[in-house]
Amino acid sequence: MQPRLKRSALLLALALQGCSLAPAYNPPDLNLPAHYREQTSDGPWHSAQPADQLSPQWWRVYQDERLNTLQQQLLSANPDLAAALAHFDAAQAYASQLHAGLFPQITASGQPMRQRQSDSRPLRGTTQPSVYNSNTAGFALNFDLDLWGKIRNQVAAGDAQAEASADDLAVARLSLQRQLTGLYVQLDGLDAQQRILSSSLDEYNQALQLTRARFQGQIASELDLTRAQSQLAEAEAQLDDVRGQRNLTEHAMGELVGEPASTFQLAASTRTLDLPPQPQALPSTLLQRRPDIAAAERRVFAANAAIGVAKAAWYPDFSLTGLLGGQTQGSGNLLAASNRFWALGPLISLPIFDGGRLDGQERQAKAEFEEASAHYRSQVLHAVREVEDNLAQLRDLRQESLDEQAAANTAEHTQAIATNSYEAGAVSYLDVVTAQTAALQAQRQVQALRTRQLQASVGLLTALGGGWDQSAQHL
Repeated sequence: MQPRLKRSALLLALALQGCSLAPAYNPPDLNLPAHYREQTSDGPWHSAQPADQLSPQWWRVYQDERLNTLQQQLLSANPDLAAALAHFDAAQAYASQLHAGLFPQITASGQPMRQRQSDSRPLRGTTQPSVYNSNTAGFALNFDLDLWGKIRNQVAAGDAQAEASADDLAVARLSLQRQLTGLYVQLDGLDAQQRILSSSLDEYNQALQLTRARFQGQIASELDLTRAQSQLAEAEAQLDDVRGQRNLTEHAMGELVGEPASTFQLAASTRTLDLPPQPQALPSTLLQRRPDIAAAERRVFAANAAIGVAKAAWYPDFSLTGLLGGQTQGSGNLLAASNRFWALGPLISLPIFDGGRLDGQERQAKAEFEEASAHYRSQVLHAVREVEDNLAQLRDLRQESLDEQAAANTAEHTQAIATNSYEAGAVSYLDVVTAQTAALQAQRQVQALRTRQLQASVGLLTALGGGWDQSAQHL
């Protein structure tokens, strides 16, 4: 009968090894649309798959090798990215520490000592020496049976936190890449603004020379001459302002790629970046590839496992302990049978009264789960808004650019008419100044809208987690 009881106890212990007090995990419910409002979609939401990832070099859609070189420099030299990588390594190391709790812990110890005992020691024998040697060496074993899943839930939570840290690293990388690409687009726009202003300065200089000649020939008034001079000076001031903005943008880019602003320089671009084509459909499922959403979901899972850890603390903790070693009085073989000592047995601990500590820990774990779930829902809603914002920006800016280009074409034609009429003496120079100012503003506005379109495309690429598959027209 006794062997049967032993077998039953063993089977019960093995069964309890698979026990977990953590609630069954389900990701937080999300009331999400099947498609984006700003664009037609072709599929419902579903859980993202780990292998369902995009190319990390999403900025290559702009087909600019200088941008690609800067991005590679950012990945290798940015200190914030290095800090995020170190944080990820620390999270992985912590998870490996938790895994150690699943295995027996064995330690070895040695203690050679020479000691003196008190003459007044209670129950001291008359033949015992006052000074003697004591050499001890041995092994100790401790193994938590984890019947209620406390350690396994700690491991699960640690693994989930490590996965979230990996996603945090991806978030940091994507954010820095977005900043660099956005600054590069801004720099590209400022270079285009410089080209426009430089071209206008050439025209204004020619107009000033014409007006000065007409003034000297007493054909034009001094008022016309001062208007031409004022217009040229204003355009030069605008060019100086653009150069100042370019310097600040260049300094920010140097910081991102790990170079001092004092030494980082980029030559002015001679061409404008092309706007990448936008796919006709963006299924809302693609949004779940964003690393910030993945990190938030993993933290919900970790918080769920922490509830199991808190609940397990209410139950008896069973562990197996053992000792094996030898002890002598300074001489003799430690391994001799007469010098050996050993101990083996279970250790059971059960909380009786803790003043409400365990109850507080469980309520804290549940509250942290609710917090993580709310944060996950917030991340998803924020991500949907970012996609909608950038889709709307691209749509509205496209039409605005067409309208502004039409205005720029008309302003350029008006400028030509005003200049020819002034040379013929049919209008005053005020008409020329007005036409030239309107033409310059329209050209600069067209370029500014182009830059905003590129910025919106960068925003859409990163809002979707890093671009889309152009061949399949989806992420």
